[in-house]
Amino acid sequence: MASIRELHQQLVRRERSAAEITTEALERIQALEPKLHSFLCVTAEQALSRAKQVDAKIAAGEDIGLMAGIPIGIKDNMCTHRIPTTCGSRILENFVPPYESTVGQKLKDVGAVMVGKTNLDEFAMGSSTENSAYHLTSNPWELSRVPGGSSGGSAAAVAAQECPVALGSDTGGSIRQPASFCGILGMKPTYGLVSRYGLVAFASSLDQIGPLGGSVEDTAILLGAIAGHDRKDSTSLNVEIPDYTQFLTPELQPKRKLKVGVIQETFGEGLDSVVEETVKKAIEQLQELGAEIQLISCPRFRYGLPAYYVIAPSEASSNLARYDAVRYGMREPDADNLVSMYAQTRAAGFGAEVKRRIMLGTYALSAGYYDAYYLKAQKVRTLIKQDFEAALEKVDVLVSPTSPTTAFQAGEKTADPLSMYLSDLTTVPVSLAGLPALNVPCGFDSQGLPIGMQLIGNVLREDQLFHLAYAYEQASNWNHKAPSLDELGLDQQ
Repeated sequence: MASIRELHQQLVRRERSAAEITTEALERIQALEPKLHSFLCVTAEQALSRAKQVDAKIAAGEDIGLMAGIPIGIKDNMCTHRIPTTCGSRILENFVPPYESTVGQKLKDVGAVMVGKTNLDEFAMGSSTENSAYHLTSNPWELSRVPGGSSGGSAAAVAAQECPVALGSDTGGSIRQPASFCGILGMKPTYGLVSRYGLVAFASSLDQIGPLGGSVEDTAILLGAIAGHDRKDSTSLNVEIPDYTQFLTPELQPKRKLKVGVIQETFGEGLDSVVEETVKKAIEQLQELGAEIQLISCPRFRYGLPAYYVIAPSEASSNLARYDAVRYGMREPDADNLVSMYAQTRAAGFGAEVKRRIMLGTYALSAGYYDAYYLKAQKVRTLIKQDFEAALEKVDVLVSPTSPTTAFQAGEKTADPLSMYLSDLTTVPVSLAGLPALNVPCGFDSQGLPIGMQLIGNVLREDQLFHLAYAYEQASNWNHKAPSLDELGLDQQ
């Protein structure tokens, strides 16, 4: 599928209608979904209705923005008015929100066309989309492998060109890691840049909605459409949102060298050798483009994973207490009393990983253990944030691998949760610090699977990440490669 700007030009020149573009996307989804399973719900009727509204504006001579008439997938943990929102969980199987999330409303306001709700790990808890209660999404590069998680459906949909862009959410790496596995762009914005109103909560101090796209420009355009202050979200930042596309120049700023710090703790033990070699080559290319490369130490980086798996489950335990079978969601009908109804419903409605994290979090918050676990983890979080602050006083952007490995086989890590958690080894500390980070595809392993490089910026410096990523994108050829879809019965490489 063409880029956002190309589709926009086709629309304003009246070479194609929004209805035609939407129909093409829906036909591609219909052809690929029997094997890919990126979507939980395809909203064909609503999508065509929205597309026709865009066409009516064009026919009336009205100006339209870049996102008008553009097909988009939305992760199924963002509330969509009168359209099911399941969070990939049985407990919300029949839940239809009575209101729209802020990001959903913003996209409606600019004329974007939602073609469906994408699959995810249940309540965004997972790194492979295998925890979805409904089905496993396949990686378009190789169907036997996972697309990453928890935003695996969104990443796979963009990689397979079912839609140019999609929304995901990132708590500890859930946009960046699947973007890496699927060979696309994926950004976790600064915490608070994008409203969380209408995002079903996992860990409220970490959750952030962000864009996934097939190019730097598409990703930047989508972020600009969804970012901004929202009085409905108490953590929303009241800052001016720039036009991120103005920072997309094929050359780095010549007046002042962009300083890029390589986080040394992200290389070495636990990192696949091919990933390490590929990311280091990409860093060399950044240097050739004019960036000044420095080696940077973040000594507490390695404590990010254990701190995260105390903080996030603790917040999840609190947030998921609301699923009590009384107000909404499923209810087990045969319970004898109220307590039994709670227990039976939650046992039937939640999957194994969600139950595991609820139990971890409840234990960490319990009397006698709060200080030893949750409070200590928050102190470690502060130390990690201080390491990043010190590093970003020396450099403009930090760089690391996005994931220690390329996409693994489905079923390979389901029996070993700790092994699965290690997939987020390099993304979790960034989330704890609330910083923006962008996955940039930078090469392939010997089996042709994508490898991602993570660019990390200072608070609200998404512009620098896009600037550096775009220069790298224009100088490399990764963005000219797409997965062969022979296995899916559709080859448009």
